[in-house]
Amino acid sequence: MSWGRASSARLAGNRLHLQHGPIDLVIGAHGESGEVELAYRQAEARFQDVLAVLVAELPLLKRPLGAAYPMLQGPVARRMVAAVWPYHDVFITPMAAVAGSVADEVLAALCADRELAKAYVNNGGDIAFYLAPGESLAAGIVADQDIPAIGARAVLRFDRPSRGLATSGWRGRSLSLGIADAVTVLARDGATADAAATMIANAVNVDHPAIARRPATLVRDDSDLGDLLVTVDVANLPPPVVDAAVEAGTRRAEDLRRLGLIEAAYVTLQGQARAIGDQATQQAKRVAAWTS
Repeated sequence: MSWGRASSARLAGNRLHLQHGPIDLVIGAHGESGEVELAYRQAEARFQDVLAVLVAELPLLKRPLGAAYPMLQGPVARRMVAAVWPYHDVFITPMAAVAGSVADEVLAALCADRELAKAYVNNGGDIAFYLAPGESLAAGIVADQDIPAIGARAVLRFDRPSRGLATSGWRGRSLSLGIADAVTVLARDGATADAAATMIANAVNVDHPAIARRPATLVRDDSDLGDLLVTVDVANLPPPVVDAAVEAGTRRAEDLRRLGLIEAAYVTLQGQARAIGDQATQQAKRVAAWTS
């Protein structure tokens, strides 16, 4: 399949828009104007072959992990494998981290040898960040894309380890094995956050007649999930069922936090929300990363 050429445009607020096939990036950089312009040129140059190099290894990237570590060649592909490898004992493919990995790669090019205050690369909601000392960025969290209201904020600060934010759930652009409306994760980079959000969203799950599932290949013929059942609809669930699903996702998020794979997570399902990973007190009930 030919995707044509990569395109570049400027958006309001001196943001950069890069698009090529399914990859759609919104990039913002803050600093002295000359440094910002040079950073944008570096991002544009790096972006030119990102999709082509990925497509060249796509059959391997869509293959479930096994016991052997996949040796891929492209820099984005290598980021993808590194991010998903901690989960190789369950079903996962490197595609679970593709959006965050692209964001990380372009951010690295954007910031290379530049003096910026802060910057971000937003790949459809999976975001990689750069922060200079003393800087911070805040991102609004929307639990339900059909009701675009900000329910929480993720605050990233220079003195905290997270430089990546990603969201997964059955309502999003990717297919999910679970029923979360949204799971948003903070982690050390975009690829790590992307993979973890996928795994936590899969864990927000129960069996109930109100949940409709179909084989992934019947929903999207190029899916890397094969015949696994993915969620296509979730009707109103009884509160105890919602509680059980959210609790299952919370346990998975807590496990990943203890392993050092995430810093914080925010799980939402049908009006219920749970925050995981208090930065200040290590108590799961109150999370400094998330503010209403």
